[in-house]
Amino acid sequence: MTVAEYQTEAVESLSTEIPGIDIAAVTAWLADNVADSEPPFAFDLIAAGGSNLTFRLSDAGGRQWALRRPPVGSALATAHDMGREWRIMAALGEAGDVPVPEMVAFCDDHSVNGADFYVMGFVDGLILRDRESAAHMNPEQAEVATQSLLDVQIAFHTLDLDEVGLGDLGRRDDYVGRQLKRWRRQVEAASVREVPLLVELHERLSAAKPAETAPPALAHGDYRFDNTVLDDQWKIAAVLDWELCTTGNPIADFAWSLQYWADPGDEMTFLTDPPTLLDCFARRDEVADRYAAQSGFDLSDLGYYAVFSWWKQACIVEGAYARRLKGMTGGMATTGDVGEIARRVDNMLAHAADMATGVL
Repeated sequence: MTVAEYQTEAVESLSTEIPGIDIAAVTAWLADNVADSEPPFAFDLIAAGGSNLTFRLSDAGGRQWALRRPPVGSALATAHDMGREWRIMAALGEAGDVPVPEMVAFCDDHSVNGADFYVMGFVDGLILRDRESAAHMNPEQAEVATQSLLDVQIAFHTLDLDEVGLGDLGRRDDYVGRQLKRWRRQVEAASVREVPLLVELHERLSAAKPAETAPPALAHGDYRFDNTVLDDQWKIAAVLDWELCTTGNPIADFAWSLQYWADPGDEMTFLTDPPTLLDCFARRDEVADRYAAQSGFDLSDLGYYAVFSWWKQACIVEGAYARRLKGMTGGMATTGDVGEIARRVDNMLAHAADMATGVL
């Protein structure tokens, strides 16, 4: 079947739409731009929400890739700059120090799919999203995964940005100051409710900013187990989701990752069911000590960065609340109680305020 014939058949036979994919137009583009691909293609959504949409792309010959595009109805253009994400991963892939998928093809012609998108190699493996996904791991396997997670983060925190071609990615100074302005601005632009504690903590965080002690680095922005793929040896095979990546303070970037490392007994956690709650994993303080020892960075201001991380997460979730109120689901079905999102924001801010005692 020719591409043109498939386009016609796809349009005539499609019974359900795929949000974010113009099947006929994308099929024609893939056939022309992805070597050795064979229509028809299947598009299976594997990551959605406020983040970029990721589809598992399969062709008639059984080959697989991943296709990434911005969320449907996205409002934060800087977080969904597909060309920027492509550039970062392509540079890292060429440098070889940080494992990323192979970058295959990029489309900036919005007549094809309404937004930029790209295709990359599909990296098969284990993604630790929750306790169930890690339930079969023993302490030795968890240790390998933990050490690999640290090794890779330290690798991109100590890259020579100029040498890998990312020296002009963004400003290198005042990372936390830039983040404080950016996320408060996003909340205020949404303008769905008053959140006085968010404003109060912003002012206190701004006034108490510590001096940056580590050299500017590549900051992933959301590095954690479920944004990586583990291979069959329990090591990181690929780091995914570079959409929030910028240049900045590696200690603040590590502190953000550390908040995902939940310990048993934690009152609040970034994730609803963190895999690190399992007994096979090291505890958060040990992970911090190991990062400090391996990187050589001074973590004496980690308490400040922990408060900042919870404040920032509250801002991000507040943005999700605003989008849900406006009916924007980012490719997911509308489920759950919208009010619960707002309550989670309030609880995060209260948690950050408690952590700020004696720190700010």
